[in-house]
Amino acid sequence: MIIGVPKEIKENEGRVGLVPDGVEVLAKDGHKVLVERGAGEGSRVGDGEYRDAGAEILPSKEEVYSGSDMIVKVKEPLPAEFDLFKTGQILFTYLHLAAAPELTRCLIEKKVIAIAYETVQLDNGSLPLLTPMSEIAGRLAVLEGARFLKTTEGGRGVLLSCVPGLEPGKVAIFGGGTVGTNAAQIAIGLEADVSLFDINIDRLRSLETFFSGKIRTLYPNRYNIEKVIPQAHLIIGAVLVPGGKAPNVLKRDILKKMKKGTVIVDVAIDQGGCFESSRPTTYSNPVFVEEGILHYCVANMPGAVPRTSTYALSNVTFPYVREIANKGVKKAALDSPSLKKGFNVYDGCVVHSGVADGLGLSYTDIDSIL
Repeated sequence: MIIGVPKEIKENEGRVGLVPDGVEVLAKDGHKVLVERGAGEGSRVGDGEYRDAGAEILPSKEEVYSGSDMIVKVKEPLPAEFDLFKTGQILFTYLHLAAAPELTRCLIEKKVIAIAYETVQLDNGSLPLLTPMSEIAGRLAVLEGARFLKTTEGGRGVLLSCVPGLEPGKVAIFGGGTVGTNAAQIAIGLEADVSLFDINIDRLRSLETFFSGKIRTLYPNRYNIEKVIPQAHLIIGAVLVPGGKAPNVLKRDILKKMKKGTVIVDVAIDQGGCFESSRPTTYSNPVFVEEGILHYCVANMPGAVPRTSTYALSNVTFPYVREIANKGVKKAALDSPSLKKGFNVYDGCVVHSGVADGLGLSYTDIDSIL
């Protein structure tokens, strides 16, 4: 199989889909790897390292796409890349299609076999290809939120860390999954006062034990939200529906009850955002203000630490890349129920129910195609 690795074009995105170690393994397996010139420079991986590992370096994105059976990326393709796809080409990357109707239409029309990192799912319900980026995003959410709480950035001028004689800053987190748990870890490490909301009582019970009572766990009913949120300095959205659009857990009307300069970080913005007032931002212009509340909604947060993120991601994605290359996409799907759940679009059909429901499209069971 010929595997293509294009350079990411999303703003301030320095990650890359494959590292040289993976290229070397694929080459030894008898596959060919095409890498776009400069694809790894954001992660401080040079073209020479890819070449030494056995890759062919190509000067343009167009050549990589046209010559490849499978494209391995990090972020979802942008409109400038839509015309580069070939019928039957395999795309393996983060997709978040429930919040991307134009991209979904492109993949359907081009009959691309689109496999999303974020919907590959193990039998226990965990999302192995989303986990490392969720860990990084959760930790960054608190650090970025703390940064924008400074008055020099437009925030309330609150230090999350406790100092003698004063109450610590208050952090509220929606979602007790990987993002929320990692955000709580960092917030606790900063000695903040942490409240965490989740609809799963068993998960809240588990987190109480995990954090030895250092966080306050709450069910996200209206009473608890209206009691906690107006007093919070930093609010983090970490709610995920695998493959689907994120639910709105904080309505716009609550903004009027919050103190000016409070910071919201919506990590779920890739899936449409879990706060009603959220809209995507970028690292070059990361925040906007509504009702005096700073909204930080950067859609590729781990891209700010690309060296760490690239290698953490490659650790978990590469075994699937190799499986698809060695077995072919159909046999790989049939042999791996986890990988099969990653299929979002196949032969012009939407084969993930979360994507179909989120966009109001018809759903086709992947087993009926395979």
